[in-house]
Amino acid sequence: MDQVARKARISRALLYVYFNDKADLHFGLCERALALLHERFEQATARHGNGLEHISAMGRAYVAFAAEFPVHFEALARFQAHEVGDAAATGNVADCLAAGERVHQIMFAAIEAGQRDGSIAASAGPPVAIAMTLWGFMHGIIQIVATKAGLLGEYGLSSKALVDQALKIAADGLRPGRS
Repeated sequence: MDQVARKARISRALLYVYFNDKADLHFGLCERALALLHERFEQATARHGNGLEHISAMGRAYVAFAAEFPVHFEALARFQAHEVGDAAATGNVADCLAAGERVHQIMFAAIEAGQRDGSIAASAGPPVAIAMTLWGFMHGIIQIVATKAGLLGEYGLSSKALVDQALKIAADGLRPGRS
C-alpha cells in the first residue's frame, strides 16, 4: 500500500480512505477493468447486426482489451481465480461483482438475441452455459497469445491467426445446423 500511495502521489492515509487493504484495492482495480470491458462490449455490439455477430465482436473486443490493458486483464485473471461470495459483499467487492454481472448480462443478452434471430442455434445450449464457455475459451486463448507467441511462431502461427481461428471455431460451433 505504501508503494501504491507513493506511485499515485497521495498520502497513505488518503489511500486507506478508499481502500481497506491490498485486496480491497485489487477489487477496485477489477471494478474499473470490468467497467472498461463492458464499455468495449457495448461499442462492439452497437456496430453489428445479429446475435452471433455481437458475440464474435465481443470476443475480438476482449482480445483487444487484454492487449491494450494488460495490467487490468491480469488483475481480472487473478480475481477470477478466487471464489468470492456475493451474499455479504459490500464496498469495492460488491462494486466489482456488480460490474462483472453487467459484463455477463451483455453476453447473455447477445446469445439470447442470437437464438431468437436464428444466428445462434438453440441446440447450442442455454445462454449462460454458452457465455461461460466462450469466456473461458477466449480467456485461455488470450493467455496463450500473451505468453506463448514464440512457440506459436515456431509452428508458423501468428497470434492474430490463433485468435482468428479461435473465433472461427467458436462461431462455427454456435451456428444453426451444427451439433
